[in-house]
Amino acid sequence: MPRQREITNAAGSAAAAATAPPVPRELRRERKSLFQVREERLRDLGGLALEMYKRDRFNAGLVVERCAELVAIEARVHEIDALLDGSSRLRRGSATCVCGAPFLLGARFCATCGRPVAEATAGNADDRTSG
Repeated sequence: MPRQREITNAAGSAAAAATAPPVPRELRRERKSLFQVREERLRDLGGLALEMYKRDRFNAGLVVERCAELVAIEARVHEIDALLDGSSRLRRGSATCVCGAPFLLGARFCATCGRPVAEATAGNADDRTSG
């Protein structure tokens, strides 16, 4: 149940951030906490994959669920970064590639289609201005 509680807490803090102007100190603290949770989840995912391999029992649903948690954490970190930067990157489509896949933290290329991040984000901006 701790995973569900952490995700619920993150969702609750996102709702609170929408109602009141965010305080930079609190955002930095949340960002640091999310990075720690992210690193823990990455280690857990690696251990899970190893155990599945050793037992020759692959559960794709479980792997997808854990990866979705990681993507949600990274999306929140992107939102916090945008708030701290004071930039307009907070728009919904800004953390995704033209192909629809989310960008991973520190990525230079899209993990799905291989486009460079700069090229893929420029494509998103073109789509928003022409629509």
